[in-house]
Amino acid sequence: MKGAKFTFTRLRYRSGDWDTDQRMPSNILNSLLEYTTIPINPQEKIIDLGSEDLFSAPFTYLSGHKLVQFDLRERENLKKYVRNGGFLFADDCNHDIDGLFAKSFETQMSTLFGPQALKKIPNNHELYHSFFKFEKGPPTTAFELNGWGDDLVHDYLKAIEVNGRIAILYSNKDYGCEWDYDYRNKRFLAEDNTKFGVNIVAYAMGS
Repeated sequence: MKGAKFTFTRLRYRSGDWDTDQRMPSNILNSLLEYTTIPINPQEKIIDLGSEDLFSAPFTYLSGHKLVQFDLRERENLKKYVRNGGFLFADDCNHDIDGLFAKSFETQMSTLFGPQALKKIPNNHELYHSFFKFEKGPPTTAFELNGWGDDLVHDYLKAIEVNGRIAILYSNKDYGCEWDYDYRNKRFLAEDNTKFGVNIVAYAMGS
């Protein structure tokens, strides 16, 4: 996908609540513009998981808090999508390995791809140095450290690989909410926390 224009494509699915962290895409797009030479489309695109439009989107994002129960068309599309080279970044807004989104999403992945398909990726994986370097693996989010919810830091991400590359990247860390702020407020941060989002896109686009 080198040289392709990047579009942040969010997946709308029939169950649950797909429309989360609404300011996050423009924040990530701003970071790509600021740090990289990846050409971008400036507007987020929303497509249905069950639509044929899925197959024209090399990068997709899916998130939520509630039950994930894909219908037959959505399941068929997702399987075909990842096997044809598509990339999905799925993020649990509950940052909770025992929460409803996590349990139901992981069940869907097991049903579609097999019980051993979704695996922890090592913290020296290419993803962590695809653009910026993250020597300790996935950066921690404020939502993991705020003392409510599961109060647990997930020191790993999970993935389903196809042909030696990540096809589905899965996070319990709630990156979507971590990056859900107006990009103009980055100047108030000691460190820009969207940099890992740049790595995800750079990896997905093969940069």
